[in-house]
Amino acid sequence: MCAEPVGENMADRYLSFTATAPGRFLTRRLGLPQPAALQRWSAERPSFTGSLIHLTAGRSTLGLAPVLARAGLPLHGPEGTGGNDAPDPAAVVLDATGVRDVDALAEVHAALHPVVRSVAASGRIVVLGAPLDPHDHCQAAVQQALEGFVRSLGKEIGRGRTVNLVRLTDARAAESTLRFLLSPKSAYVSGQVIGVTAGGSPGALGAPGSDGPDGPDDWSLPLAGRTALVTGGARGIGAAVAERLAGDGARVVVLDVPQAEEDARRVAERLGGTALALDVTAADAGERIAAELPGGLDVLIHNAGITRDRRLVNMPAERWSSVLDVNLASVLRTTDALLAKGVLRPGGRIVATASIAGLAGNAGQTNYGASKAGIAGLVRTLAPHALAEHKVTVNAVAPGFIETKMTAAVPLFIREAGRRMNSLAQGGLPVDVAETTAWLAHPASGAVNGQVVRVCGQSLLGA
Repeated sequence: MCAEPVGENMADRYLSFTATAPGRFLTRRLGLPQPAALQRWSAERPSFTGSLIHLTAGRSTLGLAPVLARAGLPLHGPEGTGGNDAPDPAAVVLDATGVRDVDALAEVHAALHPVVRSVAASGRIVVLGAPLDPHDHCQAAVQQALEGFVRSLGKEIGRGRTVNLVRLTDARAAESTLRFLLSPKSAYVSGQVIGVTAGGSPGALGAPGSDGPDGPDDWSLPLAGRTALVTGGARGIGAAVAERLAGDGARVVVLDVPQAEEDARRVAERLGGTALALDVTAADAGERIAAELPGGLDVLIHNAGITRDRRLVNMPAERWSSVLDVNLASVLRTTDALLAKGVLRPGGRIVATASIAGLAGNAGQTNYGASKAGIAGLVRTLAPHALAEHKVTVNAVAPGFIETKMTAAVPLFIREAGRRMNSLAQGGLPVDVAETTAWLAHPASGAVNGQVVRVCGQSLLGA
């Protein structure tokens, strides 16, 4: 299962060194990476300090102002309270949904070129695009061009800033996504393209039914009254996810193997939840989970996973089968069983854990890469059926290099390569995966379905 997290400063001494004056001088002279300390969410600093600039390229009819005004930052721009020349903006939203030809792409450059340099450290740039029109190849070409633009800008912008693209047709349906991307909670998410279902209403899902059309009544406790199950929740990323969901108001069930029962109980007791000792590879795991949750389930987090690394030529069959069984087969079996039994209530959320190893491949991990690519395939295929038949969304997070005790044991040079080979030039923390998972589990995220979102600081590996 996932290893326990380690402290950020202890984990990455190079990051701490580059924050000093001698470190900045030396790394600049040698042309070495200069990672910036990322601003992450805390109760003391729940949002950025600074303004939000709203820009447009092309003709748009989204009517973003009401949604952006609720993001928690003073709004400047064509529909905001001031001009678009606010000093040191914390975030910029560029509405490019109306870009339909190559000439209009020039407006993207014209809008962002003057403001990119002024975006504050750890700031956000979010570009809004439209779904590709299958009947208009010009529109599809230029909207696809936005992906290359966003990913390239993300790799050059530096100073801990992130750049993402959201495809949408309904601003209200994207509110939870915009709130997430414009907040410190998305510190390690960059270079991503996120689709928001056309016409999806954020309040259309979200049992137990207390939510209005604009999302939950209380955005600070969106999961109040809901039950969440986290597999592999006794330690590491799983424990961080359980803590984040409990912080959002959920009653959390922490599931882990019997060998980790004591750790699972400690986590559950600390969060006011319950522990469930169960091997998810058991043939009857789904039935046993259902029996433990007679009142039903709102959020299912598939986090349990193992690695048994070895190059294929040296990999015995047991190493292959054990990884595929835990990481993929158990997810398929338990998901099918819980959906078939109606354990997941309407408005439910399923979030599985993939990996950039499954998207880009990794030497010595043919078994792990296969299992995590399988998760991506499951999500993309099951999502429309689960939504239509059960009113449940299905998404995945795909972590990159995350600082845990397991990665701390990796040989130094390999560990440093893993940390630096991304646009933010540092490893992520378990809380980064947890925050992304919580966004996908949010009752107002019903329009986000079938997405595989990388939490990797825009790793240089993979798409």
